[in-house]
Parts: sequence; C-alpha cells; structure tokens
Amino acid sequence: MARPDESTDELSEFAELLTHEQEFTRARDRIAPEVRRRRRRRGLIITAICVVLLLAAAGGYIGWALTAPVDQPAVTTQAPQAPAVDPAVIATPLSGASAISVAGADAYLGEGASGVWSSSGTGDPLPIASISKLITALVILDRAPLASADDPGPTITFTKADHDLYDRYYVQGATIAPMPTGTSMSLRDALAAMLIPSASNYAEALSSRIFGSQSAFLGATRDWLAAHGLTGTTITEPTGISPRNTSTAADLLAIGKLAAANPAIAQIVATPSISLPGAGQLNNTNGLLGTAGITGMKTGTLGEGTVSLLYTATLDVGAAEPLAVTGVLLGGASRDSVNASVIGALDSIRSGFHQVSVATSGQEVGTISTPWGSSARLVIGQTASIFTWSDTPITLSMDIATPPTYQDGTVVGSVTWTAGPNTVTAPVKIEGSIDHPSEWWRLTHPSELGSPLDAAG
Repeated sequence: MARPDESTDELSEFAELLTHEQEFTRARDRIAPEVRRRRRRRGLIITAICVVLLLAAAGGYIGWALTAPVDQPAVTTQAPQAPAVDPAVIATPLSGASAISVAGADAYLGEGASGVWSSSGTGDPLPIASISKLITALVILDRAPLASADDPGPTITFTKADHDLYDRYYVQGATIAPMPTGTSMSLRDALAAMLIPSASNYAEALSSRIFGSQSAFLGATRDWLAAHGLTGTTITEPTGISPRNTSTAADLLAIGKLAAANPAIAQIVATPSISLPGAGQLNNTNGLLGTAGITGMKTGTLGEGTVSLLYTATLDVGAAEPLAVTGVLLGGASRDSVNASVIGALDSIRSGFHQVSVATSGQEVGTISTPWGSSARLVIGQTASIFTWSDTPITLSMDIATPPTYQDGTVVGSVTWTAGPNTVTAPVKIEGSIDHPSEWWRLTHPSELGSPLDAAG
C-alpha cells in the first residue's frame, strides 16, 4: 500500500505536466499561423522564381526565334535549249561543174570559205570558150600594165591585117566588133571592146600587137599560168573559139580573183555598155550584171551544153560587211539555165544567213524557293535573237549571282548565246517576290533557324 506522500508527489508531477502541455498547446497555437505564413511566403517566392525563370526562357526563345538567321532561298536553274536550225542548202546546177568562193565569210562559213567553199560536178578541165579572153587580158596587162582603172595606156592603131580579122572571125561565127583600118584607141578601150561584147577579133589583134606574134603570146600565157599555179588550165589561142581552151572550176575561181584585183579589168567587166570610136555601141554579154548582186565578169559559149559564166557578186546578207563572192559555172545547157543556176546559188547563200530566235521575254530558266513556302521564278528579261549562217552551232552560258534582295524585277544574271563571230546577251530577272518568314513560322520551326554565329558569319 502506497504512502500518502507518494500519491501526493505523483499528483503534483501530473499537474505540472498538464500545465506544461497546456502551455505548449497555447504556445503552439500562437506560433502555427506565423509558421504557416512563413511557409506560404517561401512557396510564393519559389513559385515566383520559377515563373520568372520560365518567362525569361520563353522570352529568350521568342527573341532568338524572331531574329535568328534563316537559310538563303534555294535557287535552281535550267539553261534554255539552243534552238535547232535546219542547214542551208546551196543550190547547184543540174549539169556541168560549179564552184563558189566567199571572201569575208570565214568567220561564218569556216576556214576555206575564201578558197573553193562549195563545188559540184566534175573537177576535170572543161571548155571555157570566151572566158579565155579574161586570161588574155590578164596576160596582156602583165606585159603592159595600166597604172589605174582609168589609165588609157598606149594608143593602138589597127591595120588592114587587124581589120581582116573581123571577116575571118565572122565566118567562124564568133562574136566580133567593128575595127576599121586606121582606127586608133587606147589599150584600155581596146580591152573593153574585147571583154564587154566579147569581140574575138580584138582579142587576137591586141595579143599579137603586145607580144609581136601569137606564138610569143601563147608562150607568155603558158609562163603566166605556171607562175600562178594554174596547172588545170590550157590556152591554145586567145579567143576561146577552140574547145581546146579548157580549165577547171577551181582554177577559174583563182583567175576570177586575179581579174577582180586588177582595177582596169574589174571596172571594164562591170560596165553594161560602152560607145567607142570606130567600134560603136557595145553591150555586155553578161546579162546578169546588176542582178542578184552580180558585178561581173565574163561569159563563154561554144554552143548547147558548153555555156559558162565566171562571175563576181557582192552580197549584203546582214553581216557587218557585204560578202564578196566569186563563182563559176561550166558546161551549162543554155544561157537561161546558167543564169538561173547562178541566181539560185546566190539566193541560197543569202537566205542561209538569218536571225535565229534564241529566247522570248518571260521564258523561265529557274526557280527560287524557301523553307517557309515562298517562291518566285527566274525568267529571261527580253526577247533575243542571234545572226548566224545556216545551222552554225549556237552555244550558251548562264551566269546567275546571289542578289541582295529577292524582289520582283531584280536582275540576277544573264544568258549569253554565241554563234560564229556573233554573241547576244539577255538579262535574267526575278518574277515574283520572296516574302520574309512569318513570326509564327519562326516560332514553330526552331530546327530550321540558324545560330547567332551563323548570322555573324
């Protein structure tokens, strides 16, 4: 059994404990709101810090996305196709032999144009008839040259023997011109009487007078032909009435150029008609003078199937300078067929030079596109054509540069076409404008934006 004092002590301790608990409870109740307020403040601070950090991050992204560099627009080009042009066809005679040389056209026609550029028929020697008189004139002027086209040269007085040539050649059916005994004329006029109406009596009279005899003339002619490398040409008499006077088309081209280079002969053979004392009015046998650009030179006829023409022509084809043509046709069927063939050949050369369209304004040659879907076209800014011969290959090059802006009408380069010696250039420009990327596109396509270092670079 417990003692009374022990019970009292326990009760005292219990009461004391109870008192402390009550004080603790009261203290706790006083402190709890403050703790809660502190915790709430700490939570708000943390939340605010998180929000600030989030807003800062979002703001940084937005600022970066709205200002970050983007890739340059992609430019794709496709050069236009060079136009296909049908080749020119040079008209050639149906019979006989022909050859053409064109001076001043090597840049168009290729090297060799000034030689035998185009030919047809046989390369064998054929009768040249009165074209022989052109060779006779060249050999005479080699021995007795004239200082200029208008230099009359020495005076020739015709004798009774010269006059008798008129009757002799008349009987043979050759072309002749009056030559009264005692008639005097200059060497130049006598050459005109020989070449313009193709008077055979003047050819023999002049060649005998200058060289002293026909034998001497023929010897000089052989030397002259050899000196000029004309191995395909044979001259047995000065007029061409003999079918043994023969030459090749290639040789006659060379002879024609020599004649054209002689001022006196070039002027004489370009004369449609002339009136000479004693000889009267003389008309040129070359009926094509002044037609299709023909400026000379000499006809030849021995009969059907032996009609020939050695000719020169000046062709204005639209090039920088007119072209100088030398041509020959041997062994034609008739004068009409020969003339038609020559005109056809010259017309076909002339028509072979033409303007070829290479581009039209607005023709697309490329595109511009961006990752954000904006696009424009690259187009040729103007219609272009180039002057050329026949189907001369047309090459092109295209130069496109990166423009500072991609606005409609901005010139970004050029296309250049070349054909022979000629070039033509047309600008390439933008059709349509490239819009800047939208803010929404920037915000939603971060993987397609560059870093600030890209912009700095």
